Amino acid sequence: MSSSESAFRQIEHGTSIAGALPPPRMSRVSLLVVGLCFATILLDGYDLVVYGTVIPALLAEPGWNLTTAGAGYIGSAALVGMAIGAICVGVATDTFGRRRILIACTAWFSAMTLVCAFVVDPVQLGVVRFLAGLAIGGFLPTAITTTMEFAPRNRAQLFNSIIHVGYSVGGVIAALVAIVVIADFGWRPMFVIGAVPALIVVPLLARYLPESPSFLLKKGRTAELQALVDRYQIEPPVAGPVGTAGGFRGVSKLFSKRYIRNSILFALISFCGLLLSYGMSTWLPAIMREAGYGLGSALTFLVLLNAGNIVGSLSVASFADKVGSRRVILFALTVAAGCIFILSLGLPTLVLYMFVMGAGFGAMGTQIFVNGMVAASYPSEIRATGIGWANGFGRLGAIAGPSIGGLVLGSSLGYQWNFYLFVLTASVAAALVLILGVMTRRANSESSPEPTAHSQRTVESEAS
Repeated sequence: MSSSESAFRQIEHGTSIAGALPPPRMSRVSLLVVGLCFATILLDGYDLVVYGTVIPALLAEPGWNLTTAGAGYIGSAALVGMAIGAICVGVATDTFGRRRILIACTAWFSAMTLVCAFVVDPVQLGVVRFLAGLAIGGFLPTAITTTMEFAPRNRAQLFNSIIHVGYSVGGVIAALVAIVVIADFGWRPMFVIGAVPALIVVPLLARYLPESPSFLLKKGRTAELQALVDRYQIEPPVAGPVGTAGGFRGVSKLFSKRYIRNSILFALISFCGLLLSYGMSTWLPAIMREAGYGLGSALTFLVLLNAGNIVGSLSVASFADKVGSRRVILFALTVAAGCIFILSLGLPTLVLYMFVMGAGFGAMGTQIFVNGMVAASYPSEIRATGIGWANGFGRLGAIAGPSIGGLVLGSSLGYQWNFYLFVLTASVAAALVLILGVMTRRANSESSPEPTAHSQRTVESEAS
């Protein structure tokens, strides 16, 4: 009997398989899953930035009479949909499986993004952006959960960072395409270009994305699980205690005595992280235009914002695997606060380019490591529900970012006050992360983790 078969027999009987298989290594399925999930997050990243690139054109659209405040509300409409989608789809993936939900979200996103190109007024655009947001909200919980299941244990944060970098790669693509397209062809082709790649991604997901091993185990689909283990030579999941499950029972477990502290703090930290990320991505071009830059230069700042996140996040990802996510999150938030404040000082352009890249890592990279810490916080049967909860609540910050940014930019306060808002947000997030560390260390000193609670030990290590 092979080692995988032996381990599989143990999980059928509900016993631990620690040590049953060799330590997980980089494998074909690991690379396959991270590639497919990266592609879905890239679509999400394009959508995150595309609206910011078209705002100047929307404000000038004949007959629309759109104000900066109105543009902020349209941006927030998509984020309301994302909040609902993140919470509902997080529960749905734990109930129906990661694979089908990710395919459905990608197909729905493609359809709604295409419709955005044909709307005739701001109200229609807001409604369709909301509908697209329902699918976009499902990308992240599903992609993170799937990736973390197939990632080698000692590369979990690296894999998490790779798929999250899809945000910034998609953002860079959106900004570069906007520089070429909008001036000559207007804003509508930007949404057509965003919808077309999904026509390639959906068939690839349907053909190559494997189902979650823990989902197959929970549903009792042992034959499919055995086939998956044999085909990819992966480590089978450990059977959880009797009665554990995802779905709506998983929601109640998030707020049980064991997890409620982390669930609340993760939600608040995600609120700040997504306010930073979406606020900067939505309004940076308009803010820089207000500061006196032309459209092409303002969009260049957006390219550098996302490029900074790509370089910075990948550079520190392996470090996060070694020292824990909390320290890296604090570092990223400190970088964000410092660099964003410097952006308000009106320094020479080349100097601002350097600091906007730092702001990209700090403002956008923060949420990468927050999601990694959240994913490490819960057992596999409620992991997507936990990520969905944190990101769903966090989307309230994403909603607030574009709305507040539009109001501030349209006021008489000056464009610098947008940057001051983001500095304050980063500072509050850093304080919450420090509180999480203090509370976790205090809890650890009062009681030790259960011997078999590997996932709980992981989060205590991540958060402390």
